[in-house]
Amino acid sequence: MAASVNAFSKVFCRVLPSFSRPFRHYQSCLQKLPLKPSCPAPVLFVQSNQFFCKAASLQCETTAEPEEKPSRYQDKPWDYLESEEYIERYGTSPVWRGYRRNHKGSIPPQKTRLTCIRGKKICGNPCPICRDPDVIVHHQNVKLLQQFICPHSGEVYDATYTGVCRKQQKMLNRAIQKARDQGLLSFQIPHVDFSGQDYSNTHDAVGYTPPPSSTSAETWYTWYRKITPDPNEVAKIRKMYKPYLKR
Repeated sequence: MAASVNAFSKVFCRVLPSFSRPFRHYQSCLQKLPLKPSCPAPVLFVQSNQFFCKAASLQCETTAEPEEKPSRYQDKPWDYLESEEYIERYGTSPVWRGYRRNHKGSIPPQKTRLTCIRGKKICGNPCPICRDPDVIVHHQNVKLLQQFICPHSGEVYDATYTGVCRKQQKMLNRAIQKARDQGLLSFQIPHVDFSGQDYSNTHDAVGYTPPPSSTSAETWYTWYRKITPDPNEVAKIRKMYKPYLKR
């Protein structure tokens, strides 16, 4: 009887670790992944002498972070500005109209933030372009680029005026320059009034050369005459540079 008890205890000690390890693993799964009221109770089943937490695996799949879906206007971003969704959200005003930057104090900083999206983290108040994933900066998206160009001077609005982050501002400048190179946007050259300039050929240097004077005392051109400097000014210069002048 004692021999059989000793043999049974030896077998039990050998088999016990194989049962205790999966059980501890199951308990750690329950602690790390709290179950919701709507989730089913955890179910244990044995397969190849191992315990698997079926409910925990389902919970892991449901709690995984959803991947960001690409915008449906990724291939044709200019279609978004003509859609009903855009008109309902922005109307006829540009995307940056009514945007207010969040900053400390009453005076805004001289520069906007470097970027609104760092990895997968988005700041609390993203810029007008980063807050809407359907607003995509592209050189063929002419209607969007025109919202960031002054219609009077043709200059690109500064980032402090529109509230766009510096990363998107660089993309806007490149897209506008590329659109102008390809003829999608027009160059607005400022008008310069030359009405006050004299383009006649009456000047002695560009007009008809007058004949030389009969008297040798007068020069051929008026600006070739000898110029006599003011003696008072010459005296001041001589006094100033007296140590350096050679007598």
